[in-house]
Amino acid sequence: MLRAFCLFGLILVTDVVSGQSLRQASPWAAGVGLADRIPDNPADWSLLTTQFSHVTPENCMKPAALRPSAEVWRFEQADRFVDFASAKDLKVVGHCLVWAKDDRTPAWFYMDGAVPAKKEVLLARMKAYIDTVVGRYKGKISTWDVVNEALDDGKAELRESGWMRAAGEDFIALAFEYAHAADPSAQLIYNDYNNELDGKREKMLGLLARLKARNAPVHAVGLQGHYEIDRVPYEQLEKTLLALRAIGVKAVVSELDIDVIPRGRWWADGNKHRAEMAKINPYADGCPPDVLARQAEQYARLFRLFRQYPDVIARVSFWNLHDGQSWLNKFPWPRVNHPLLFDRQGKPKPAYEAVMRELGAAKAR
Repeated sequence: MLRAFCLFGLILVTDVVSGQSLRQASPWAAGVGLADRIPDNPADWSLLTTQFSHVTPENCMKPAALRPSAEVWRFEQADRFVDFASAKDLKVVGHCLVWAKDDRTPAWFYMDGAVPAKKEVLLARMKAYIDTVVGRYKGKISTWDVVNEALDDGKAELRESGWMRAAGEDFIALAFEYAHAADPSAQLIYNDYNNELDGKREKMLGLLARLKARNAPVHAVGLQGHYEIDRVPYEQLEKTLLALRAIGVKAVVSELDIDVIPRGRWWADGNKHRAEMAKINPYADGCPPDVLARQAEQYARLFRLFRQYPDVIARVSFWNLHDGQSWLNKFPWPRVNHPLLFDRQGKPKPAYEAVMRELGAAKAR
């Protein structure tokens, strides 16, 4: 049984039977990705600090935000985020140092004047960037997503990018080496999406084997976990957790949600369905009880799986605090979505109750 009660207008949620919140009941760190302007939203603070112990800024620590040009550093918003987390006794996950996608990396990174930067120039620039960012937050940020989304979705093993064109695979190992040198105490993560799926999992394991062979300090793998209702890949996820256990690498579920409006068709058949899909907005007036019940059962099954691997999973982070703040209200097309454990008022949904029951069962066992 759960109870939500109000204190000075803020929603507090606990499990009445155990007296525990999500962060207290979880055998791993309980995290959440947050809008960068959380310091300006005190209505969210109670829910945040009651339920979660780790916070990831959505955007303000990405390279495009911190270093949009060679002449400009923009630390103000990131500094405010880190200071806020420290004041609220929350640990920060820095996201991310190197994003291995050309549309997510400022174009100037790849250039040396009017020509593409050679390997030595690009790697020196990456080192200087990591030294500056990790050094600035040393002792304040406990965990870094060092390299984000380097695996390819097609036949290639690694994604084509300016990083690969100039430096080849070396940039990945060196990013971890540079981050470790800048803060030897930080947990360092390789983060990606769909890397629990057959095919991409093998690419990830191959990359990890090569990184391990050169002693790159990779401490954990991030499995983003952006799932769709009725399409959660439980079996493939378990294969991945078993494989990571076998090689001694921790897993973090870094960006978890379950979309109640399936989006996979958006990219199907050469994107030809986008015009019709952009009109889909079935739950603008609220999510039906039967859909919420299905979502709750699927969250429960997911956490039933997670609880079997407490030696592998180091953290589970949801991507946004409640439904109203979810990125899935805008991506890949605007619609009213309901993918998280808390509704738009910050109140617990059936999914929260289901997750808490699973965590309670794990504690009892």
